[in-house]
Amino acid sequence: MTVVTTGLTKDAGWQIGVSRTLPHPPDAVWDFISGADGLALWLGPGAVLEPERGAPYGTAGGVGGEVRGYRPGDRIRVTHGTTTVQVALRAAPGDRTRLRFHQERLASAAERERRRAHWQRVMDQVAAALDGPA
Repeated sequence: MTVVTTGLTKDAGWQIGVSRTLPHPPDAVWDFISGADGLALWLGPGAVLEPERGAPYGTAGGVGGEVRGYRPGDRIRVTHGTTTVQVALRAAPGDRTRLRFHQERLASAAERERRRAHWQRVMDQVAAALDGPA
């Protein structure tokens, strides 16, 4: 009998994904998430990405990595320290967008839970930024 452990994969170690459907069109979500303010939310302040595979980047907090994939309007995949982070979006009915953050190569189940809380906070911040001032 095989025991399945949620969040643990054979090849990518521990991973976590957080997604939400946002009431904004894909172009608006992409423009935000790939722009300076969006990058600061999900990668860290000071992050600037060149949209080409292999391009290095760093944040003001000292975390760095490289771009592993960049498909405009679709997804960005980067190494981030010892992990890999991907942000992806997909059009949803009603001119909405399904936004997903995924992180893999986490060290443990405990780190997975910390990162789940982190990505939920980031998603809340992205949604609030896109909604604009109340």
